[in-house]
Amino acid sequence: MCASYGLDPRFTDSELLAAADEGLRGWAEANAGETVRPTGKNLRNLNPIIVQPETAPTLEPAWWGFLIGGEPSKFPSINTRSERLQDRPGGLKSRALVPATGWFEMKKPERVWHEFLVDDGALFGMAAVTQRGRTADGESFTCYSIVMRPAPPHLADIHDRMPLLIPASLSEDWLTAEPAREIIDEALLAAAALDERVQVAPRADDKGADRLF
Repeated sequence: MCASYGLDPRFTDSELLAAADEGLRGWAEANAGETVRPTGKNLRNLNPIIVQPETAPTLEPAWWGFLIGGEPSKFPSINTRSERLQDRPGGLKSRALVPATGWFEMKKPERVWHEFLVDDGALFGMAAVTQRGRTADGESFTCYSIVMRPAPPHLADIHDRMPLLIPASLSEDWLTAEPAREIIDEALLAAAALDERVQVAPRADDKGADRLF
């Protein structure tokens, strides 16, 4: 399960997405080095996602996790299994990209945190599915859930699952393609091309240590 990730404003531009402009870098700087975590009921930390409601990708603040009946869902909703979307592609109706420069997982039973990066901290997009949600006080938000896939062998000893990473070349299709099994299958195939670029290192915690996030 991915429950924390980072967005370092020093990200390289090698995987820069169309909507990842100064607005995204500015958000990362204003985030003051904080690890990105699921949105809380009381502390409403909204995180940037990339959606495409019209003709161009747009950066939008969003709620990490689903809102059901005015409250955070009772079921785990910050992550969605890729296999579930293959079996039930209706869940792909609304999609987004979650910009990040790394994510954190705890290796068990050692309980040692590890940080995962692409190259030396390049910006990448994590696949997400979205839906609209409303809080008890009537505020409406776009809510997102990060898509998780089985980890490749060289990473599986740290954690058996990882976010579905979307190469820049597939970002437009991920945001705009018809909600059918074909797009999740295509994304899984394309993500495998990034596997060997993923680096992992132990950390004392999931706060990014000397990094800014």
